[in-house]
Amino acid sequence: MSRQRDPDPGPTPGAVHVSVFGKTDLGRTRDHNEDTFLVANLSAPSASLKPEVREHELGPRGSLCVVADGMGGAAAGELASAMAAEAIYEHMSSVWPTDNEASAQRFAYRMREALELANHRIHGHARENPDVRGMGTTATVVGILGQSLYLAQVGDSRAYLIRRGQTTQLTKDQSLMQRLVDAGELTEQEAEDSQRKNIILQALGPEPRITVDLTYQDLRREDTLVLCSDGLSGQVKPEEIAEVIGAHPDPAQACTTLIERANERGGPDNITVVVVRLSGDGLPAADEGSPAGRRVFELEGEDDIETEEHPAVIDEPEPVLSPRRSAISFMWVGLILALIAIALLVLR
Repeated sequence: MSRQRDPDPGPTPGAVHVSVFGKTDLGRTRDHNEDTFLVANLSAPSASLKPEVREHELGPRGSLCVVADGMGGAAAGELASAMAAEAIYEHMSSVWPTDNEASAQRFAYRMREALELANHRIHGHARENPDVRGMGTTATVVGILGQSLYLAQVGDSRAYLIRRGQTTQLTKDQSLMQRLVDAGELTEQEAEDSQRKNIILQALGPEPRITVDLTYQDLRREDTLVLCSDGLSGQVKPEEIAEVIGAHPDPAQACTTLIERANERGGPDNITVVVVRLSGDGLPAADEGSPAGRRVFELEGEDDIETEEHPAVIDEPEPVLSPRRSAISFMWVGLILALIAIALLVLR
């Protein structure tokens, strides 16, 4: 994983065409669907699967895709994921377009801010309504601006990039098993086979503070993005996703085929997929020297970035912790859980 500075998109020499579709499915074992997805053209702005969003030219304010996988039982998970998508879109469609500068730094900052706002709203709602106490949701948000994508993540819903027939996972699961893999205690296959693979270390809602994983990726012509909940990634391997994308140029058909694959393997969870195809001479052509991978995006000079005063943020009732304090808290929670899991694995 490389760490780089601001990949400011700058002017593009031509148009970037976005072809996008999303679909969600109950699966074969659940009695209700707790997943939510959203696709939007932020330059219009419009969030829907209407023709003008499914096929559009990338505008100066970019495009947005969200996949959220709720948890909490009954209707709580469904409510949490819907609240997350609504809050993220509301913020990105109202605050981001009014920013004076349409830079990569500002765009990524607003994406992180949107996730923090969504967390605050879900946590506050659960605190005021005991019947949904503890509800939460993952959220994986992809924003496309210029010649790059920016990715803000909480939880374990995934984003993949398919380029030249190869699949690269752009997200990193915020899960207990991933933490053990990183620590060298488990192999990736052991983590995948574990009964504890669905334990995540962070979600929107359960805690008052979150740490948003913010990354980016330079884009190439004919790249395809796939966002999904673990109802898909837990059943369909990355190389199979590339195979489906290669066989079905239409994003709607690709979504349907991927969901069918997961259901053929039992469909143990809700399944949500968003497929985004990018084309046009506004993007450079892919070649052998076009690496794909997860790259940390660094926000510079955060003290100098003013938060606009608007109804979405001025009603914050609690002091905001610094990013460093929030990250340290998240680190200790993850470490404690990892040590417990290691002890369990040794004793089994």
